[in-house]
Amino acid sequence: MKEFDLIGRYFSNNGHKRKDVVIGIGDDCAVTTVPENQQLAVTTDTLVAGVHFLKGAPAKSVAYKTVAVNLSDLAAMGAEPAWISLSLSLPEVDEAWLDDFVSGLYELTQYYSVQLIGGDTVKGPMAFTITAQGFIPPGSELTRSGAKPGDWLYVTGTLGDAGAGLDILQNKLSVSGEAKDVLVNRHYFPTPRVAVGTAIRRIATSCIDISDGLLSDLGHILKASNCGANVHVDRLPLSRALTSAVTPEQAIEYALSAGDDYELIFTVSEEQRGSLETSLASTNVKATCIGQLTGHNGTLSLLKDNEKFTPINLSGYEHAF
Repeated sequence: MKEFDLIGRYFSNNGHKRKDVVIGIGDDCAVTTVPENQQLAVTTDTLVAGVHFLKGAPAKSVAYKTVAVNLSDLAAMGAEPAWISLSLSLPEVDEAWLDDFVSGLYELTQYYSVQLIGGDTVKGPMAFTITAQGFIPPGSELTRSGAKPGDWLYVTGTLGDAGAGLDILQNKLSVSGEAKDVLVNRHYFPTPRVAVGTAIRRIATSCIDISDGLLSDLGHILKASNCGANVHVDRLPLSRALTSAVTPEQAIEYALSAGDDYELIFTVSEEQRGSLETSLASTNVKATCIGQLTGHNGTLSLLKDNEKFTPINLSGYEHAF
């Protein structure tokens, strides 16, 4: 199948259509309209087979995750997603595989009202690059650098599930039944917390999404904000699937260091804590307070029952298989 035939069959006339797209797929450039009194947020991520997703992963999950990680970056900035461009590198054209791929792609873009407006296709090692764009009202963007000592530290959803799911797929962890399905699906199909990002953008003082693990990504906030943090590991939100699959100590280690959860870590001042619950009420997403920032620049202390806690086997997360 030739390039333009591939584009025409799978991408030109499919997916969600937005009124702010003047010209979409089919010309040398897309043309879009940025709404009045909005800023444009732009992010780009590349996912490579064998590095960011397992070779042999279901095509639907590959597409879904490729979109989700970019929407998660927008969510971490408080942006409302609008458009994506997609570059595909494929060793060969497998029509059945592409049918499943576009199914995952359009399932997520339809849900978040995002339009695919362009991209590229090349022959080469399997890899997918997305540039995602969204809108933020001026002055309300979330960053990593706005936190202050005394701010409270929150995280959405549950932690560690995706890392456990990856270990199951790599036969490093033996789990069966419903727990296995939940953990594997959390790895294959992460949920970008877009609604939370827009809900907290005038409340949170800093924010980042969890791609490389709680400790690693929290470290970026601490460095950018010149703060330290106390994290209470007995407050970490853990799913029933994870706690039924591993020991309590292993569950904590997954929650601290496993990546690919794509939950949001954010900080809130004491004055705004009361507003947070109201703002999150419409999102149906729970946020858990797991600690507080300190003035000890870069120092991250783990506590359990208010005593110093040292994990037995804590390793960093890397996107490499």
